[in-house]
Amino acid sequence: MEKILSYLIAITLYNIAVAQSQANYGNNAAAGKYCHVNGINMYYEVYGSGEPVLLIHGNGGSIKAFKENIAALSQHFTVIAADSRAQGKTIDHSDSLSFEMMADDEAALLKKLHLNAVNVIGWSDGGIVALEMAIRHPESVIRLMSTGANLWPDSTAIIPSLWKEEKITADTTHTEHFDLKQKNDWKLFMLDYTQPNITLSQLQQIKCPALIIGGDNDLIRTEHTVLIAQHIPNAFLWIVPNSHHATLMEHKDEFNQTAIAFFSGGMIRKP
Repeated sequence: MEKILSYLIAITLYNIAVAQSQANYGNNAAAGKYCHVNGINMYYEVYGSGEPVLLIHGNGGSIKAFKENIAALSQHFTVIAADSRAQGKTIDHSDSLSFEMMADDEAALLKKLHLNAVNVIGWSDGGIVALEMAIRHPESVIRLMSTGANLWPDSTAIIPSLWKEEKITADTTHTEHFDLKQKNDWKLFMLDYTQPNITLSQLQQIKCPALIIGGDNDLIRTEHTVLIAQHIPNAFLWIVPNSHHATLMEHKDEFNQTAIAFFSGGMIRKP
């Protein structure tokens, strides 16, 4: 009887894992809800159980950005993934957009969900939002992982070729006849062209353990990623070999295992 019971439990766990791996992340009616925060209806999905982990995607993305991570993480944690302001299913008709606003949105969502503090994974622009959360709402962040983030928008932080492309686009684009979608896309472009503007002294205010990550062929310069880690008092550094900007996709198994270990109290290495 015990063997049959163990077998049935194993089959059930397997079926749950398969169902999650096949979930339509970002458009899953069973897992998705809306929450009114700071004047917007923020779309989010919840998976798994255990200590909470908040996932924050990059510019122009959505919850789908974490399709390679949610199933693995939700076997150990309660995973909350949200569409950031003006992206995915979270509509925003305002003219302004900032990383500070998005960090405030995430913190407000946590309060609405009655979560005092969470672990945070942010990728790209989401990595910037994760840093802003730790600066602006330190009580909300237990530990954070930030991959592919920058502190300021210039060629000392971003690889020069990308910075030049952004400058050309900004200098030559005429926006007077943009429709609503084009205006929103432009708002997201200008977000990265003019922001963030995080100072090194602000980084030093971050007290939670932080794992700062970048690919060795990232769009963010390696020396800039190292600089971020060096200025957070309790930070660890991981430069992922043979990786570009999408560390969490290109090296999904190692990334997921590292996240599970880090949020469970494991340490990586100091910068």
